[in-house]
Amino acid sequence: MGNSLARHLAGRLGHAPRFVIGRDTRESGAWIEAAFVAGASEAGAVCEAAGVITTPGVATLARILPADAGVVLSASHNPYHDNGIKVFAPTGRKLDDATERLIEADIAAASDTVVPDLNGYQPDAARAAALRARYLVQLRHDAAKDLSLKGNKLVLDCAHGAASHLAPDLFASLGAEVIAINCAPDGQNINRDCGSLHLEGLQEKVAEHGADLGVAFDGDADRSLFVDARGDIVDGDATLWALAQYLDRRGELPDGLVVATVMSNIGLEIALRSRGWTLARTDVGDKYVLEELLNSGASIGGEQSGHIMFPRLSLAGDGMMTALLLLQAMQTMGKPLHELVAGFTRYPQILVNVRVQEKKSFSEVPAIVSAKEKIEKELGDTGRLLLRYSGTEPLARVMIEGANQKKIDAFAHDLAAVIKAALSN
Repeated sequence: MGNSLARHLAGRLGHAPRFVIGRDTRESGAWIEAAFVAGASEAGAVCEAAGVITTPGVATLARILPADAGVVLSASHNPYHDNGIKVFAPTGRKLDDATERLIEADIAAASDTVVPDLNGYQPDAARAAALRARYLVQLRHDAAKDLSLKGNKLVLDCAHGAASHLAPDLFASLGAEVIAINCAPDGQNINRDCGSLHLEGLQEKVAEHGADLGVAFDGDADRSLFVDARGDIVDGDATLWALAQYLDRRGELPDGLVVATVMSNIGLEIALRSRGWTLARTDVGDKYVLEELLNSGASIGGEQSGHIMFPRLSLAGDGMMTALLLLQAMQTMGKPLHELVAGFTRYPQILVNVRVQEKKSFSEVPAIVSAKEKIEKELGDTGRLLLRYSGTEPLARVMIEGANQKKIDAFAHDLAAVIKAALSN
């Protein structure tokens, strides 16, 4: 892939490209890095390695060095045996789809695979450390210029991932008392029973230490979830609500607009509506959120998973940036997190999957249209129905949110029965 990316970018740029490369803590990362650099160098690219660094850290370095592309070796929140390659343009946006297709075609057409000599690749450790330090300096400048965390006690769950050394250093440098957990990566324990997918351990540590805030990152730290001082989980929806209030106070919430996906809870929509603000929904995926942010001029958007974006600061979601801004909000507004998220109520939700024989447009099946319209009328403004097909399986997904769990359960199963009768026979 390194060879293909270098050739395509060289053809576009008119010169040999410069890459900055980073990886998370998976045991396969070093080998993939060596393979990528071997191919890219063969095609004339200049490669600089930042070592173990977060995904947004690479995106930031690509912008400020500058480099022609930032390359991240990570599978984010997936288990250690998965890995992948993400490519960022200097703007912070991910590689365009057209170039991705060209690279995929090159890989598919390759007749042989050259296995690089891992022992022959020796990245510059001092330069890698300097690049990581430069990212942290930039992050403090962008998101924590006036922030002092002296007197704050934080628990950081780094998921044995890319934030394991960066996050404790960053927050301690701002004066916080830091209790860091799951910061001992061994190549295979990334995301294992820890981090943003498993918050139970963080909740226990926040209670044990009487911390002001708990922060959980995923393996590449592009997302973060939180535990407040009471031990309650604060997900991406609640974080969007809290930070929208902070941005509005600063006069930085244009048109009262917040961007989220179709999977965000209706409780967020209702909370925003109570302030006269608007929630714009997109398809699932951070790239769709980013597109809407840029098209609408909104200042904040994200996903329930904790992947939050602030396009005026960065076009890549950054879990550490989100945590810094949330701490800034708590300090500026003089409220602990549980008070900052007050006004947001998570509504009950049910998801029912229906196996289908064909993925016919729902709008073309009168029985489904009729049942859907009836349920939506019953739900009114305090409920929501989302009907969609799985992208990978022969399944129709019925998701309903509303104030009454028993009622939405009945609605979902009734609609599932209609779909089954229409599309499963």
